[in-house]
Amino acid sequence: MFFRLATLGGELVALHLMESPKLNDLITEFPVKGTDTVEKVQYNDKDGRVWINPTQYFGGVPAAVWDFHIGGYRVCEKWLKDRKSRKLTYEDTRHYQQIVVALNETIRLMTEIDDVIKQQGDWPTAFSGNGA
Repeated sequence: MFFRLATLGGELVALHLMESPKLNDLITEFPVKGTDTVEKVQYNDKDGRVWINPTQYFGGVPAAVWDFHIGGYRVCEKWLKDRKSRKLTYEDTRHYQQIVVALNETIRLMTEIDDVIKQQGDWPTAFSGNGA
C-alpha cells in the first residue's frame, strides 16, 4: 500500500508543480478570437464553458473541475478573476487549460488514493510501539 500511495503522491506532485507530461493533453478549448481580455468570469454548467467576456470562453471545463476548491476558493474562477481587466496571452490561455487538466487529474487521483486506502481495510490510525 505504501508504494502504491507513494506512486500516486508522486503523480500529484508532478501535476501541482506543472511538470507532468499529462498537462500537454488538453481537455478544453479556447476557440473564439477576440480581445482576450478578462471582463466577467462566469461558468455555464450546461455546456461546460467558462466565459471571460461576452464573446470568449474556455470550453469543455468539467463541472467537478470548476467546483474544485482550495483554501475556500474555486481554483479555476480565482485564477481568472485575479486577471480581471487583463489581456490573456497565448501562454496564459495555455496555462489555464493546463490548470484544468491538473485539477481533473487531481480529482481522479484523489479517488484512486481513497480506493487504495479502502482496499487496505484496516487503515493505521496511530503508531504502536515504544513511545509512539
